[in-house]
Amino acid sequence: MAKPEKVTAVAEITEQFKSSTATVVTEYRGLSVGKITELRRALGANATYSVAKNTLVKRAAAEAGVEGLDDLFVGPTAITFITGEPVDAAKALKAFAKDNKALIIKGGYMDGAALSVSEVERIADLESREVLLAKLAGAMKGNLSKAAGLFAAPGNQVARLLAALQEKKVAEGGAAAPAADAPADAE
Repeated sequence: MAKPEKVTAVAEITEQFKSSTATVVTEYRGLSVGKITELRRALGANATYSVAKNTLVKRAAAEAGVEGLDDLFVGPTAITFITGEPVDAAKALKAFAKDNKALIIKGGYMDGAALSVSEVERIADLESREVLLAKLAGAMKGNLSKAAGLFAAPGNQVARLLAALQEKKVAEGGAAAPAADAPADAE
């Protein structure tokens, strides 16, 4: 018979699997409690770093319908449950793993599929959503500016042509056409 604490733990992990947009499985062997706390801070508010027993995590993953991760649950395993943008959390994990060789990224899970280590690293190499949106807005603004210039060009060309014709007429000795707002000469 299962102990109530284990049943509760499996239920909590199952809920985390269901509510997360992505998960990253890591090995934390050799990291101190202080380093794990530092990692949790680096992950931010949209990700939680949970250490749990492999048997409980396997059972919770099965209950949540997450498949393909059983091979990763070997040794001291911790899971990052990401509820927001996966890019930011993947960047934080990759940067932390670079500085702390004891943290090893084993793989992950996103959009119904298991991710390899290289796929998690490719996600980390992507730019954040905000940066991509800013680039898109800049590109759209640039195209609108070009369009405005193209629409204004024919009017500008006609105005320059008329000014050139007027200068030519004056140069040939003809009288300049009176300006529309100049007062008419009295006779």
